[in-house]
Amino acid sequence: MRKPKKLLNDPNNVRQEVMQGLVYAYNGKLTAIPDYCAVYGNHISNEQVVVISGGGSGHEPTFAGFIGEGGIDGCALGEVFTSPSPDQIIELTKATENGNGVLFLYGNYSGDGMNFDISAEILAEENIVTKTIRATDDIASAPLSKLSDRRGVAGIMFLYKIAGAASQFEKYNLENLYQVVAKANANVRTIGVALDGCALPQSNNFNFELDENEIEIGIGIHGEAGLRRQAMTSSDEVVKEMIHHLCDDLPFQTDDRVCVLINNLGALSNTELLVITRKVGIELNNRGIIIHDIAVGHFCTSLEMSGFSITLMKLDDELQHLYDLPCQTLGWRK
Repeated sequence: MRKPKKLLNDPNNVRQEVMQGLVYAYNGKLTAIPDYCAVYGNHISNEQVVVISGGGSGHEPTFAGFIGEGGIDGCALGEVFTSPSPDQIIELTKATENGNGVLFLYGNYSGDGMNFDISAEILAEENIVTKTIRATDDIASAPLSKLSDRRGVAGIMFLYKIAGAASQFEKYNLENLYQVVAKANANVRTIGVALDGCALPQSNNFNFELDENEIEIGIGIHGEAGLRRQAMTSSDEVVKEMIHHLCDDLPFQTDDRVCVLINNLGALSNTELLVITRKVGIELNNRGIIIHDIAVGHFCTSLEMSGFSITLMKLDDELQHLYDLPCQTLGWRK
């Protein structure tokens, strides 16, 4: 049986070393709160609502890699695939809030939801006002009738982009910021596919395995079960089915404007990603859907999982304006 290989130090110290690496990578634009394993950007102004996220490590550059101008403002780093604690979230919020309120923006997972909700209750007792958006873009995780139950995956990057532009550049107040990010969340859809599993730093085994001739459509970023496993087929066939699922779910229609995200889950080659991108473009063009922008690369990974996801965000004039504003983060620049 094949065993995973990782170039790490102490597997139990990955989170702290990721945080230290982020500080160096940001080269003076990031402040760490080491005792709480949290970071925030040095760009935060007194006129903006603060946008805070958080989640488990292992998905880099999500989540902390999207801190910066036009992105989010702060992030609490959980252990690998584990939610950050309320203490982390509370200390980060206290270090960054400026009296204009705080938007919590994170993926819809039970542990994250519980710990951010506890934090919001405790912060309210200190007159710090928060509102919450949970990203719910993974169409494979629940039917459309239960949209609020869906997981948040790579589509959260688009929500970060919209939230950062609205709060930092357009100075939306907390209620208006909440409304526009909620609208973006309702307009974002993602589906993923895995060719092989990933492995936690402390483990000598993959957290799931596929046979050599198998792929899994609809895989979650922690290896959650997808829609089905099937025999390996061509890139074009896989992409065609994924676009079909995405376009049926919102639904997307002729002349809709969309932003597209082709996300590497960790171990796919750039060659494969560009072959995938080609077919995504062909399929959307065939449906008369207008591609406003397309991003290709590592955005929300799952350690070294071999696979990718496709995200579409439907635009209206407000979302397009916010999307087109600048973004300077470690994980994505525009």
